Amino acid sequence: MTSAERRTGASLAGIFGLRMLGLFLILPVFAVYARGLPGGDNLTLVGLALGIYGLTQACFQIPFGIASDRLGRKPVIIFGLLLFAAGSVMAAMAETLPWIIAGRALQGAGAISAAVTALAADLTREQHRTKVMAMIGSSIGLVFAISLVAAPVLYAAIGMSGIFWMTAGLALFAIVVLRRVVPNPPKVEAKMVRFAGVLRDGQLLRLNLGIFTLHTVQMAMFVVVPAALVARGNLPIAEHWKIYLPAVLVSFALMIPAIIVAERKNLLKPIFMAAVALLTLTQIGLLFGREQVWQMAVLLVAFFVAFNILEATLPSLVSRVAPPASKGAALGIYNTSQSLGLFLGGMLGGVLSQHFGPGSVFVVTALMALLWLGVAMTMLPPPKVAARSYPIAATVDIEAVRRQILDLPGVREAVIEHDARMAHLKVNLDRWDEARLRQLIGGEV
Repeated sequence: MTSAERRTGASLAGIFGLRMLGLFLILPVFAVYARGLPGGDNLTLVGLALGIYGLTQACFQIPFGIASDRLGRKPVIIFGLLLFAAGSVMAAMAETLPWIIAGRALQGAGAISAAVTALAADLTREQHRTKVMAMIGSSIGLVFAISLVAAPVLYAAIGMSGIFWMTAGLALFAIVVLRRVVPNPPKVEAKMVRFAGVLRDGQLLRLNLGIFTLHTVQMAMFVVVPAALVARGNLPIAEHWKIYLPAVLVSFALMIPAIIVAERKNLLKPIFMAAVALLTLTQIGLLFGREQVWQMAVLLVAFFVAFNILEATLPSLVSRVAPPASKGAALGIYNTSQSLGLFLGGMLGGVLSQHFGPGSVFVVTALMALLWLGVAMTMLPPPKVAARSYPIAATVDIEAVRRQILDLPGVREAVIEHDARMAHLKVNLDRWDEARLRQLIGGEV
């Protein structure tokens, strides 16, 4: 990767991480804090306070993604971070549970995930995009593990109000990082596609089903796993980080070589399929192998390896398959599917474990993962895209041929430099008609 691509990946991962750290820090301690609030004995309201964020995220991901296509990535991300900070301030100042719920809902309305991943796609080349997506996805897993350790310490030191104020501060600091560190994306021209066409695209539908399944499985299994660690290993909840943190760190070490091989050897689809198969096997393993803590620890490492690979490859594939002018919209639909998976997974895990026992959760998650594996087998490999640059003849009217260039078979994106008379293109090599382009820019037609 170039230095600009490395800076893009690190800074956008930092923005994602700063925002998610503020969210994750409340998860281990909020239920305890809520007991001291009016209405805190109502577990439905406590659950709503935790879950309302995901619901408003699901509502606003698509509008934010479409807006980023039309208004630019950075302005939309800044607006979303300001909404998130405002929601954090509202929650910090709240003295009742309903006002905290309102603050959490406003936090979720700052749905910037699609715009951030679209910006990452704009600033990186196709052959390195999965690495950058892995950096962003890994930041989420890392801050989740950190929050399990840090939350009790911070709660004792500054209280829940202090955590919400810190969350607001982290969001504002993320704006500074975005403005000063992240490069500005180039002005790219591409053929517009209607939203309905993006929504109905068969390849994108397969990927949206994938992220929905992945997060449904994740949330459902973590309804059961903590209780199993307590029951089987006599491990108090406060010490569960001793299992989760090593599992996440080891999974990073195992995931990185897989991503490198996928990119360098053009094996993205086989690695992707292997990760879905591993996810399926972990659910089957948890169905039969929850008797010993060491068994669960090994299975959790395997789960996080599969999870991290899929978290990196799925958005990378969406950005490659989506129409270039509608990447924000496509990633908005993708992130909405993710949020709905989070919402359904928590409900599904709770209902199944309460009425049919913990084992039923893993039966259903294994079947869902197996169904996804079958659907993923029908997925086409991502298109082979390459960058090409061509001089435009002095006799050619650039404005006259600009639209014709975009309409050529295989042209995905174009940057036209009027002063230098150069056309910088991203082309699908399987459909590329170079001879026709040379005729256009050489003045032969």
